[in-house]
Parts: sequence; C-alpha cells; structure tokens
Amino acid sequence: MTLLALAVFAVCVVVGMPLAFGLGFASLVALYSADFDLVVMPQRMMYAIDNFPLMAIPLFMLAGEIMVRSGILERLVAFANSLVGRVHGGLAHVTVVSGMILAAVSGAAVASASALGSTLVPALRKHYPDGYSSAVIAAAANLGPVIPPSNAMIVYALMAGSAVSVGGMFMAGIVPGFILLAGMLVLSSVISYRRGFALTGEPLQWRSVAHHFRRAIVIIVMPFIVVGGIVGGVFTATEGAAIAVVYALFVGFVVTGELKVAHLPGCLFRAALTASMVGALIAFAATLTFVFTIDLVPLRLSTWITELTSDPMVFVALVMLMLIFVGMLIESNAAYIMLVPLFAPIALDYGIDPLWFGFLFMYNLVIGMMTPPVGVLLFVMSGITKVPMLQLTRDVMPFVIWQFAVLGLCIAWPSLVTALPRALGY
Repeated sequence: MTLLALAVFAVCVVVGMPLAFGLGFASLVALYSADFDLVVMPQRMMYAIDNFPLMAIPLFMLAGEIMVRSGILERLVAFANSLVGRVHGGLAHVTVVSGMILAAVSGAAVASASALGSTLVPALRKHYPDGYSSAVIAAAANLGPVIPPSNAMIVYALMAGSAVSVGGMFMAGIVPGFILLAGMLVLSSVISYRRGFALTGEPLQWRSVAHHFRRAIVIIVMPFIVVGGIVGGVFTATEGAAIAVVYALFVGFVVTGELKVAHLPGCLFRAALTASMVGALIAFAATLTFVFTIDLVPLRLSTWITELTSDPMVFVALVMLMLIFVGMLIESNAAYIMLVPLFAPIALDYGIDPLWFGFLFMYNLVIGMMTPPVGVLLFVMSGITKVPMLQLTRDVMPFVIWQFAVLGLCIAWPSLVTALPRALGY
C-alpha cells in the first residue's frame, strides 16, 4: 500500500499536480486499494487541522501583511541603510538586515521575499545585476523560517508531538540565525568587492542612525514582545500571534498612519490564501501519514535503520543527506508533515537531543527553498524580476553554500543550537 501511494504521488508530481492534491490523491488510491472505508480520509484531514497551535500560522502571516501594508518596510530599509549602507555591498547589507528584521515579524520566507522584492528591487537594480539582486533578496528572505517567530518551527513542533515545544524551537534558532546573518553580510561584501560594485548609501553617522532607529523602534521591539512573551510563558504561540496582529494594527493605524480600513480585506485575503495552502498540505499529508502508519512504515523504518547502524551520529548524517535531496524535490511543509512523524521518534530512540535534531531537520529543509528544481524562493524571485532560473541559480549558489556551512557548524557543535534553549529551561 505504501509503495502504491508513493508511486501515485510521484506520477502526480511529474504531471504537475499541486503537491497538496497529489498527496490527497495518492492517499485516496492507497486506501481504496486496501478496501478501507473512505470516510477515514476526511476524518484524518479534520483531525490534522483541527489544532489550536496551527492558528498561529495564519495569524503571524496576517501580522506580517498588515506590517508591510503599514509602510514599516521603508522605515526598516532607512534604518538598515543608515547603519550598514556605506560599505562594500552596502545595499545588499541593507537587504539582508531588513530581511532579518522582517523575518522576526512574518516568520515566513515567501512572504518576506514578496515584500522585499516589491520594495527593494528598483534600488538594487541601479547598482547590481538582476541575478545578484534576486539572489540577495532570496537569501535575506530565507532568514524567515530560522529567526523566530517561525511558521516552519510551529509545523515541526506540531508534527513532533510532545518531543519539542514551539518556544524551545524558537530559542534554538536564534544563535544559528545570527551566525547565518553575519556570514551573509561578509559574503555580500566579498562578492561586491570582487565584482567591483560601487559603494552605496551615506557614510555612517550616529545621529542619523539614532534618528532612523527611533522611527523603526516600534517595529524592532515587536519580536521581543511576542517571542519574549511566548518564551516567558506569558502566553502561548497562538496567543502571541494574535497579539502580533493587534500590535500590527496599532502600528498601522496609530504610529505610521498609513494603514486604512480599506486595506484590511486585501491583507486578510493574502494571509488566508497563503495559510490555506499550508492547511491543505497538512490535511492531505496527514492522510498519507496515516497510510504509512497502518502499513507499519515507522516500525519497519526504525528496525531497518537500527540494524544498519547503532551510532547516533551516523543516523543524523544519513537523515541530513536524505533531506538535502528531499528539499530539492518536495515543498518543505509537505516534507515536515510526511517525514517528521517517521524520524523524530527514531531520533529519540537513539538518545538524540530532540531540540537539536528538530532544528537540524527544519533548517535542512529550509535550505531546500533555495535549491533547484523546486526551490520556491527561486520561483518567487524569478517571477518578480524576470531573471532566468539558470542565472538566478548560479548567483544564489554562494549563499546556499554558506547555509550548508552553517548546517555543518550546528552538527559539529550542537551547543550552538541547544545552549540558549537549555539555559532558558527548555
């Protein structure tokens, strides 16, 4: 039954069917072939999405949409430009720093890429080739799932059950996220210097930095309020997401004054559209996971792996190698939902720290958002800037290599991931 489901899913992918429907159709064929009562399929779908923590995803997306519509991105760009604009790769630095701050608002890479692309592409094109401009925005947007709050971390924690908490996953991403950020800034400077790009921005002036910081402070403190409240146990991730929406409305209506009531339907529609795609993936993938479970795939996989190796690090290495190829071929949310229930319990059997394994698992698939042929960020940026995929892939490779280097650092030194959450009691 499992082999039939995987074969049908592969055919659906090849013919171009959306992943969510491909997962659902493969599950339907497998259940029908095994003479299961098909009423089990909608039951599993409803059980998968009828989950309170999942409400955090559309709420964080809505908060991000409202923040962008409120004109905060211009303030973030001005602050970043005053801080890091006058160095080699200054405009690239502005993009990366803006992406980091925006990541702490939206928690989603695609939303960040769309916002940064629509705002910064005209300025980037004045100084950099289109391919490099698109690559920098894609790399900056990919900070979204790593720096909390992160929708990817919420999905992973949900699929892993009680093994990890959302707050613990959030804290696990902070140190690697800033290492990733620092490396991107250095890489941008090196590439800009070697390719002879002109300096941009104004010289560093602390008075200007202070001025733009005061204008941007209301946005900068938002992640500290939301993530700090979640980590401190003041409210849950879902409640924190709702608070983020209220805070975003306050910023838009009161602080910047650029948000109008007429803008809200568009924000709600875009957030709902993105969240519905995630929800459909979760619902349909849950039925395929059910097929795996009744076919004893987790038990068989666990037995096979433990017979193959008793070394936890070999197991981690095998999973990481597998996820590199999975990330190239399957959308990340679908991969979490299908694979986390299979591998998270096995990692516990090996005695592997669930927070460390969870972050590595999540981050590996995040890198897949920038790797062809299914790198969703490449498609988003190619659609915005009309850069051919081959050229964009070539320009984005240095940033992809750096992301894999950070993955290697986190594997070699687990404390980079676990020290902060353990210090906070996770």
